[in-house]
Amino acid sequence: MSVYGKGTAYCVFARARCCGVISAIPARVVRMTEGSGNNASAHLTVKGTGVVAGIAYADVVWVRPRPELPTGGTTIPEEEREAEYERFVAAADTVAERLDGRARSAEGPAAEVLDATAGMVRDRGWRKTVRKNIRSGMDAAFATVEATAKFVTMFHAAGGVMAERTTDLRDIRDRVIAQLRGEEEPGLPAIDGEAILFADDLSPADTAALDIEHYRGLVTELGGPTSHTAIIARQLNLPCIVAAGTAIRDFEAGAKVLIDGSVGTVRSGADPEEAVRMVQESQERAAKIARWTGPASTKDGHRVQMLANVQDANAARIAADTQAEGIGLYRTEMSFLSATEEPSVDEQAALYGKVFAAFPESKVVVRTLDAGSDKPIAYANMSEEENPALGVRGLRIARDNEALLTRQLDAIAQAAEGRGDQAPTWVMAPMVSTARESEWFASLCKERGLTPGAMIEVPAAALMADKIMPHLDFVSIGTNDLTQYTMAADRLSSQLAYLTDPWQPAVLRLIQHTCMVGHDTHTAVGVCGEAAADPLLACVLTGLGVNSLSAASTAVAGVGAQLAEVTLEECEAAAAAALASEGASEARDAVRAILA
Repeated sequence: MSVYGKGTAYCVFARARCCGVISAIPARVVRMTEGSGNNASAHLTVKGTGVVAGIAYADVVWVRPRPELPTGGTTIPEEEREAEYERFVAAADTVAERLDGRARSAEGPAAEVLDATAGMVRDRGWRKTVRKNIRSGMDAAFATVEATAKFVTMFHAAGGVMAERTTDLRDIRDRVIAQLRGEEEPGLPAIDGEAILFADDLSPADTAALDIEHYRGLVTELGGPTSHTAIIARQLNLPCIVAAGTAIRDFEAGAKVLIDGSVGTVRSGADPEEAVRMVQESQERAAKIARWTGPASTKDGHRVQMLANVQDANAARIAADTQAEGIGLYRTEMSFLSATEEPSVDEQAALYGKVFAAFPESKVVVRTLDAGSDKPIAYANMSEEENPALGVRGLRIARDNEALLTRQLDAIAQAAEGRGDQAPTWVMAPMVSTARESEWFASLCKERGLTPGAMIEVPAAALMADKIMPHLDFVSIGTNDLTQYTMAADRLSSQLAYLTDPWQPAVLRLIQHTCMVGHDTHTAVGVCGEAAADPLLACVLTGLGVNSLSAASTAVAGVGAQLAEVTLEECEAAAAAALASEGASEARDAVRAILA
């Protein structure tokens, strides 16, 4: 099942139990102040990670505080412990029912997130740990705190998407504790007028309940691009900045701030007239995006195929309602994160077929299992590795288990039967590093009538593209991992976010080299990483020679509308300026100056 869909809680709790312990990753903070003394915060700029573009200018409003957590508890007499556990169960069930009610009134990703959160409250492993704590003599509140702390540690150890779910864990803990005490649940304050919501990290339940007529933007201290806050903010098209660090605590409630979700800045002391003008321009831009109907091309008619990234059939159906021309990345592993045994070929084929059905007359690019690192799958991965991000993941798993790969390819071929020439099924392998790997994978695909390709996400694959591409029909650049490995920086580290920026010229030079080889070998080159969702960076990628862009379906229109405003020559000039820059910020500024 999808990591954001029904059953998520059981999946992530089960995976967490297999992990070790690491400390939490500190948030990245970039602060610039003007003035001194009491006026130091009057002109304050804080930089975080922008995850939803757009500009907003309004008063700061902070979420209602979390309940004060007990650091110890009353020892419960043995004869009262079962009743104390039942008291916890009643509180947890009430919280879950409230979340269910919100899910029923929501739709799309918001409903899925709320379903998943309600599932976490009902998780048997979490409740079993609370029960064990109560049976040892803890009261219900302290038992809940201790049980949650255990799983937070496990989730952090798992890393990746799992680590970003710790916010959800703390949220269900706080709601249950508030219910046990008869207090109001933490969350959104009642407001009049417009405001920008600030929080250490926003719970999925609160994000899904946001009234966008009043809340004009979101800023969080923690979080990440794949956190539930980011996912729902994208659905709501609400300017959103995450991982802004503790510096945001200097913005007091009621202060006017200007936020820019495209560059991730939060600023106080902005000139009101300038701020209003910037908001108006942002709204005009949003209206232009809403009017864009596709297909994607530059102002002078250069076509760029615009595709969608999906993880399951529901996401594919949502993407089919956008201007996406097909699927550029079907993340198959996301359906199997909770599986303890490998699904049969027929079971896999049925699952893939539902995704294909959303685009019956369009190209679908399927990625084989990208298991490992932050996405361990019980039936596929090694039990433990010192450094899983650099370990046996993706295609490397099949070196010692080729049958696992061939069964998946058989299922893909079975699901693709009957799709015509106008609906090709392309299959790509993740973590390809050598020409021999690409040749081996391509032979397996061709035996089944599938079009073979590879992800370019290992720097060696980009540098050896002239040896790898002759075996393949296409490649797709995964900018998330390519950036991580090129810059030798964990892409999940907030402290290293300035390095894991796809605008890094070093990364762009590898992309340029890949595109040049693609042109020489007549091999299609696409991009399916987060870089493809950035409208300005999409222009740079087009200028470098990328043929197709695949992004979250919510980003398709924004990228397409931006491309429609520029010529291919301007894209090439922007690409040249970015390549010549010293760093990511300089590259972004240089391109903005050219394409503004």
